[in-house]
Amino acid sequence: MLEQHFDDYVYAYEERFEPKAGPLRAVVRPTIEAFLDCGRLHGGFARLQCPSCRTEHLVAFSCQTRNFCSSCQAKRSVLFAEKLREQILQPVAHRHYVFTIPKALRALFERERPLLSLLSQTAYESILKSFQELFQRKDVRPGAVSSIQTFGSFAANFHPHMHSLITEGVFTSEGEFLPLPLPATSLLADIEERFRHLLLKRLNRAQRLSPAFLNKLLGWNPSGFSVYANQLVFHDEPDRLERLARYLTRAPLGVDTVRTKDDGQVEVSTPPLPRTANTVLRLDALDWIHAICQQIPDRGQHLTRYYGAYANRNRNSVRAPLHSTLPSEHGTQPARAKLSALHPRAPICPGG
Repeated sequence: MLEQHFDDYVYAYEERFEPKAGPLRAVVRPTIEAFLDCGRLHGGFARLQCPSCRTEHLVAFSCQTRNFCSSCQAKRSVLFAEKLREQILQPVAHRHYVFTIPKALRALFERERPLLSLLSQTAYESILKSFQELFQRKDVRPGAVSSIQTFGSFAANFHPHMHSLITEGVFTSEGEFLPLPLPATSLLADIEERFRHLLLKRLNRAQRLSPAFLNKLLGWNPSGFSVYANQLVFHDEPDRLERLARYLTRAPLGVDTVRTKDDGQVEVSTPPLPRTANTVLRLDALDWIHAICQQIPDRGQHLTRYYGAYANRNRNSVRAPLHSTLPSEHGTQPARAKLSALHPRAPICPGG
């Protein structure tokens, strides 16, 4: 499909897609060209030889594109999960947070990709301020690993949101870990409200929201913002933690979810659509190409970020106890066993 229609997409872009999405980004064409050569010998290869039987085998180079090629992104996800497990995460409980924003703001982040950094920073700071207020201390901070995702469940629609792994507690300036005195789920309303106010005010200061539209969004009920945090992973559950880490950095679309029909339309398998409950979405070829090209990150844009106790400058100063415990409100060990194991395709990200 990309080989057949990408040139048509570029030709039609200015008239069909630029009014909403802005000019075609410079990163798109080289990414698509690299992807089309991925795994093909004419794109370069390594020659391997068995030292005993002298049999030779050619291994084609991969494209190594970010957040696009499902094969290359799967490799990145495995390496990311391994890094988290072995180098980053302390042996304490972590909670999976998902921060989402209203549809009215999504096009702004689609046109101005640098604002995704603001989204990431604001999500972490809403957690930080809520935890500091809970402990009534300014010298404590959680450990946080955040992943920016720009795609939703429905045919890779542009849906910027944040996935974060946050410690279920905080670290002091001396490196001591203090578990939360109550489950973080009891703080979600406060975290969501902080996230909404911080993000809207920062967009206003950056002159990306007019005062009138800011006041309108602040008055919405429901607000369109959400913070979801029902997944708690304990340090003695490495398999669940690794699957979750891979989920945070997965590719926008799986190869097995896309089919090309005889009439040139593209069918994409989706979760049940909210209005129709359909599980198949049909798209024009150019609309589908535009949807997946919008998921390509800009050059130099970091999709994974480390904050608080897990920031590069702080990481070596924290040493959590090997058997740090949580208060009884979080559940006993038998209660932990009842937590449903994460599945790679589990609906742990709300909405689409």
